[in-house]
Amino acid sequence: MSDSGSTAVEPEVDAASGEPILDLLNGFIVELREAGLPVSLTENLDAMAALRHIPLDDREAFKYALAATLVKNNAHWRAFETVFEVYFSLRGSKYGIDDDSLDPDLAEMLDDERDGVGDGGQGGQGQGGGQALSPEELQQLLLQAMMRGDEALMRAIARQAVKRFAGMEPGRPVGGTYYLYRTLRNLDLEGLMERLMDQSRQQAGRDGEPMTPLEERLERDEFEHRIEALKKEIEAEIRRRLVADRGVEAMAKTLRKPLPEDVDFMHASRDEMVGLRKALIPLTRRLAVRLARKRRHNRRGPLDFRRTVRASLSYGGVPAEPRFRHPRPHKPEIFVIADISGSVAAFARFTLMLVYAISGQFSKVRSFVFIDGIDEVTSYFEGVEDVTEAVHRVNTEADVVWVDGHSDYGHAFEVFWNKWGKEIGPKTTVMILGDARNNYHASQSWVIKEMRHRARHVYWLNPEPRSYWDTGDSIVGDYGAHCDGVFECRNLRQLEKFVENLA
Repeated sequence: MSDSGSTAVEPEVDAASGEPILDLLNGFIVELREAGLPVSLTENLDAMAALRHIPLDDREAFKYALAATLVKNNAHWRAFETVFEVYFSLRGSKYGIDDDSLDPDLAEMLDDERDGVGDGGQGGQGQGGGQALSPEELQQLLLQAMMRGDEALMRAIARQAVKRFAGMEPGRPVGGTYYLYRTLRNLDLEGLMERLMDQSRQQAGRDGEPMTPLEERLERDEFEHRIEALKKEIEAEIRRRLVADRGVEAMAKTLRKPLPEDVDFMHASRDEMVGLRKALIPLTRRLAVRLARKRRHNRRGPLDFRRTVRASLSYGGVPAEPRFRHPRPHKPEIFVIADISGSVAAFARFTLMLVYAISGQFSKVRSFVFIDGIDEVTSYFEGVEDVTEAVHRVNTEADVVWVDGHSDYGHAFEVFWNKWGKEIGPKTTVMILGDARNNYHASQSWVIKEMRHRARHVYWLNPEPRSYWDTGDSIVGDYGAHCDGVFECRNLRQLEKFVENLA
């Protein structure tokens, strides 16, 4: 295969696996697509061309060459890194320790029996020189490696620590997190940090002057960086051993995680929530540009028949220049009515943040939140630079509890209609956010019907899977009958697709 201006990539063979490089790369791209990363044919060709210019036995260069050509979104980096580590864990060259960079005596002491990786981590006991080191000596060696920033020695210690402390057994159905916890607990990294700082202070004292607060902070930041690098080496070693025991495909399925835009609002972990917030910022920018472009391209109005006929007189009655009515550009007015009870709160939080981040594309945005009572929270967002602060105030200050704090859509909608219903007009688009689980209270669906008569559009966004709708106490069908559309909206990708329709 070739790209413009370059010669075809030679089908080199990887020395460790015996597979042609192109076959390895094609299989890797398949895995990336399985993980949800959008890899186009052009990016595939770019990656093939890049591999012609880097040494294939340099793992870091190989990894980052692929990343530079295949990853176009920073939020996809972690997914790419996981797929890379699993797919190439037992393939490719130079993925273990480079003993040539170690002192020969240390290399012998920390000989981890490379062939032991293939037996699920159970290397032989007779030949490994690392067994001569006591746990205290291993800790001291780790301290020295950290002080010097010796990456080769840290990689060697990481392998030895996993072998000693993880307790990995072939065929045991235990996740890598358990093995990581056991290894890190035995290494006592928190105590290691304090020992590193003590040794740095002592060294500074011997040099004549104590460390300043700024120097201590910089030193601590550097040690934290080195400890994080050690953790990554330990994770990589555990992953290699698990892949050797269970196979690449099984581990790929186990470790595969959704991209931030595909994470389910209702079941996101704390780390995934952080990823969602980071992904929301570029998403708002893209949406704002798309909505503005959409309005700009819709400048031409309907045909103005009278003006067209009048202009045709100068051409002998031939309508050579059609004339169009000038459109009256409008920005919709948005009313957001959000359920913030229980797990639905995460969905409402991200929707409110997204809507207010692109509020410049709407003439007015008003927000209402409810559980069994309802309150307007529009003022919380006015003059606030960080929308996260406003959302925090919504969750802590809004008056949304009427009786017992359990969802009662019917009562909340009825109160909304009595207090604010008359303010809905023909330019208003109403967005209702919630799972419509009403705890078997009266639905009061007539309110949605009345909204639909007054408003331009009424949309319902439900964060539950469609298969859950109208099961148990869900009455989304009762409300949906009076809406212009009911949308499954479980992640940022679906939310983005819906918001594009609001322009």
